[in-house]
Amino acid sequence: MSQDARIPVDFWFDPACPWAWLTSRWILEVAKLRPVEPRWHVMSLTMLNEGRADLSERQRKGQAMRLEAVRICIAAEQKYGSQVLGGLYTEFGVRFHHEEAPRERSTYEAALVAAGLDPALAGAAWSDEFDDALRASHKDGVDRVGTEVGTPIIAVGNAAFFGPVVSPTPHGEDAVRLWDGVLAVAGIDGFFELKRSRTRPPIPT
Repeated sequence: MSQDARIPVDFWFDPACPWAWLTSRWILEVAKLRPVEPRWHVMSLTMLNEGRADLSERQRKGQAMRLEAVRICIAAEQKYGSQVLGGLYTEFGVRFHHEEAPRERSTYEAALVAAGLDPALAGAAWSDEFDDALRASHKDGVDRVGTEVGTPIIAVGNAAFFGPVVSPTPHGEDAVRLWDGVLAVAGIDGFFELKRSRTRPPIPT
């Protein structure tokens, strides 16, 4: 099937989020079995939590660190175009969620090199140069679903939703069944939420 015949699926991610990572691997699995084409965009859990008075000092420091990889992603998009985001996200995700590599410059540079990008972009982690572009990308995703959500955000056609939140990543026919079910409920006018407590941590596979 040609790429032109595929249905665009817009996916907003924060590379620091382990739950978004599992969902991103699911949408790639779906793309093997359904005529969909993921299009990657960045959002920021740090920006989503701006202004919250209930965060501890430790949580605030964690929020600042989470912003680093997102800034690198938006810098890469500004330099090369959005087509590089999928590969860079994969390189960050492997290092963060499988290898548990430290969130430091050497890790960022290694991910950039593996994605075929300029390692000097790692410096964007501590710069606000591209924050306006980041905020615009973040807003584009959040405006579709509201602020009472997290990452990822997925949009296909007129349907947009937060999630699904899964652990571990479904594969094969399980991935397709989940895709069909999520699309079915997301397309119902007036449907807002279906949720249960998480009973396991994110399990990278």
